[in-house]
Amino acid sequence: MKQYQIDNHDETEYPMGLTLVNGGIHISVEAEAKVCSLLLFPQKSAKAAADAEPVRVAFPEEGRIGNVWEMTLLGDDFDRWSYAFEADGKRFSDPYGRRFCGREKWGDLEQAETLPVSPIRKDAFDWDGDRRPQIPYKDCIVYCAHVRGLTKHASSGVREKGTFGAVAEKIPYLKELGITTLELLPVAEFQEIMMPEHAEGNPYGKPEPTGKLNYWGYAPALLFAPKASYAGYRKNPVLELKNLVKKLHQEGMELVLQLYFTGKESPSLVLDAVRHWVREYHLDGVHLTGQAPAGFLVQDPYLSDVKLWANSWDGLPSHRPHSVRRLGEYNDGFLTDMRRALKGDEDQMNNLLFRIRRNPEGCGVLNYMAGVNGFTMMDMVSYEQKHNEANGEHNRDGNEYNYSWNCGVEGPSRKKKLTELRRRQLRNAFLMLFLSQGTPVLLAGDEFGNSQEGNNNAYCQDNEISWLNWRLLKTNHDLYDFVKHVIAFRKEHPVFHMSTEPNGMDYLACGHPDISYHGVKAWCPELEHFRRQVGVMYCGAYGRRPDGTEDDYFFVAYNMHWEPHEFALPRLPKGKMWHTAFDTGENSVNGCYEAGQEPVLEEQKHFMVPARTIMVLIGKKRQ
Repeated sequence: MKQYQIDNHDETEYPMGLTLVNGGIHISVEAEAKVCSLLLFPQKSAKAAADAEPVRVAFPEEGRIGNVWEMTLLGDDFDRWSYAFEADGKRFSDPYGRRFCGREKWGDLEQAETLPVSPIRKDAFDWDGDRRPQIPYKDCIVYCAHVRGLTKHASSGVREKGTFGAVAEKIPYLKELGITTLELLPVAEFQEIMMPEHAEGNPYGKPEPTGKLNYWGYAPALLFAPKASYAGYRKNPVLELKNLVKKLHQEGMELVLQLYFTGKESPSLVLDAVRHWVREYHLDGVHLTGQAPAGFLVQDPYLSDVKLWANSWDGLPSHRPHSVRRLGEYNDGFLTDMRRALKGDEDQMNNLLFRIRRNPEGCGVLNYMAGVNGFTMMDMVSYEQKHNEANGEHNRDGNEYNYSWNCGVEGPSRKKKLTELRRRQLRNAFLMLFLSQGTPVLLAGDEFGNSQEGNNNAYCQDNEISWLNWRLLKTNHDLYDFVKHVIAFRKEHPVFHMSTEPNGMDYLACGHPDISYHGVKAWCPELEHFRRQVGVMYCGAYGRRPDGTEDDYFFVAYNMHWEPHEFALPRLPKGKMWHTAFDTGENSVNGCYEAGQEPVLEEQKHFMVPARTIMVLIGKKRQ
């Protein structure tokens, strides 16, 4: 058994984990123990490494500072080893390990019972001058997806389904749809095989798995390493994820990763983990989920120009020295208010107006109509009750409040009038999302009507309930075309994604405020609790296109009532007329019109909006 020399005279300050140094390696690990050792395993298969007797190198007592053990180990053959640690006889993986062997196969019980070890060798990657696109919030269109679920279905049309490489194969699709920013659910190395909560310290012997898989990944994780089973067969997950980032950047697109924290991590580990993903993987942003000390990260200079998303940034000092607007608020506020408005709940018009204009100066706002935890958008208009029986918890799990309406029948239906109503409600929902000032987030598959069969808590569903069925892209191609058109429309018209929040004032002295509200009479909105309709006008002078020209005027009529309502139109500047850009009503053709083909509104003073319909009018020059 080879003996390695320990350098007791290296007084350099090193980070936690393993660092390659001249002539060997330096190791730092936290362990509250009397004795701590480095374990070196031969680079074979994970099982063979686990079965082999490791080379054990004890940390010298003089290298201990508090509960941190350190040493520099000299040698020139470390490439053939993987490593882990042992403290007072208990083996554990390096919390700062950058890559792990032993978890390459998803859902494998034998691998789950094997200690993950980290290879010492570091693989080089050519970033080839890669730079982050730095897309401002006002121009972002976010697509939230699960690495495995995006492409695991047989219909996905990719080679190695459920991997980082397969996600990269979908980049052309995302770009054609109009997506600028891809958000991925947790990809750090987590244990997907779920064990009973009482597993640790079980006095009755070895605990048995629950039989469920943690599909989402919101679980304790080895926070510095990408998940091995998200790489292709015998591929390196580190290189595969870096290649995905590089390809996205080459297309001018961003990648934001979710990092899940349990709340038990030290603030220093959280900071180190976020810094690591940003620096090592060139990430454009990190979505902090779970119980992360988000405010702790705000002043870090290494993170001054990357997006940081959290549930809330309340309580932070109002003064922030960073010039880049990078903080993003990411919670269910928009979803709750807009779903209630969509289905016609009472007293929601003030909430609707608040949500469509909200765009605070201090941070970006991430808006979504559907998130991973809850109904998809198709299920939002197809179910009123959650149907989580497949989770094995007698339908007791999941949120009881979905703010959904099934349009008259629970679940799938072939009734033409009902399916048309559901499609109209979906078109309404997409307009509410993409014509609001905040940054829109689209849940993967919602653009083509993905359903989870009414399951609003599919955390353990690693099957066709959670995998995207790409055949729906053909079945619901009209829905996809509508979403694609609305995204392009938003991008084309800056009044729907201004740099600052519209305030309802004419601060340009152009004769119109940036945003105004209307009802049966122009300039007189009706916002009593029983109202379910309101009109909103945008003045084009407040939206400047890239070439410096002014945007058009717009009037958006929201009628969420089950009865038709009349709206009065404000007078346009001389030489302009109102044209119809969108009409989600049952008599419209897919709800949208191509630029230059918008029909002229016959009545330029008043017009009637059908029940449960949104109409968007554009004020353009007379032809």
